[in-house]
Amino acid sequence: MFFQIGLHAEPVAVEDIEENQLIAGYVSAQELVQIGSRFGFSHTTIEACRVANKNFRSGVDVFDDYTFTELKVIDPFDFKAEPDCVALLIKKNMFIVVDVADRDGSTKNKFLTAIRKRHFKGVTLEKVIYTFIELLIAGNSKYIENTGMEITELEEDVFTGNTEDDFNLDLLHLKKDLLTMHNYYEQLLDITEAIEENENDIFETDDLRYIANMHNKISRLKEDVDSLNSLVVHLQDAYSATLDLSLNHTMKRFTVITSIFFPLTLIVGWYGMNFEAMPEFHWKFGYLFVILLSIAVVTVLAIIGKKKKWF
Repeated sequence: MFFQIGLHAEPVAVEDIEENQLIAGYVSAQELVQIGSRFGFSHTTIEACRVANKNFRSGVDVFDDYTFTELKVIDPFDFKAEPDCVALLIKKNMFIVVDVADRDGSTKNKFLTAIRKRHFKGVTLEKVIYTFIELLIAGNSKYIENTGMEITELEEDVFTGNTEDDFNLDLLHLKKDLLTMHNYYEQLLDITEAIEENENDIFETDDLRYIANMHNKISRLKEDVDSLNSLVVHLQDAYSATLDLSLNHTMKRFTVITSIFFPLTLIVGWYGMNFEAMPEFHWKFGYLFVILLSIAVVTVLAIIGKKKKWF
């Protein structure tokens, strides 16, 4: 589907497209095979749109009369879902989004919203691209804010000792999600940078300020994500330190207990020698004496340890 954009977004047939019209289109990879040569797209570009890219950093290819890149689209509120993948083809007065793997149609809906959002005289290619990318990152600020609150709550759990057994696993999943968002923003920055450079003179210099503004927005989002990732790393360190401290306290208790009861080992060894000349050996109160001596020694050492705050 193609639209001629002006005061309104009007559907237009491929054969009726003129060079001086501002055109935005959303097509499937198969449709691109059929119409790609009409717009001068190379065979390599058309074939690249048939397979979804597995990586975020796919790069931006700048040709003499068009710019091409693949884009993975992430929903930060559903990382378990497979990301959508679309290709962007940008020519003079033309912006085409190719459905490579738009599984739920969400990217298509954002494209349609973008072209219908700018219904006024003076709409430009740069404004359409700006609006489309803006919709791709819509709601990301809310995700970053919610994640920041989640990290704060996890930090509180660490210092109050309310962490679960799988706390480290939760942090690992959180780091993975933040890394995904980092890569997502990096690819968008690559695209906006390539557009700003305008090597093939597709864009009007005055209108590139819209792309520059979008570049700055994405940069701030990436910086926020990187800051959250740093907080998670510090939180892991704090959690490890808490575990070490807890282990040290446990070892300290065991050491104090061992120290208190160690004299009993000496007493047992002493009276276990069974020398005939030992006074207590034939004493009828010898057994009771050893019991009372052991209790007294343990009690005295326990009182001393309590006063010195060993436990």
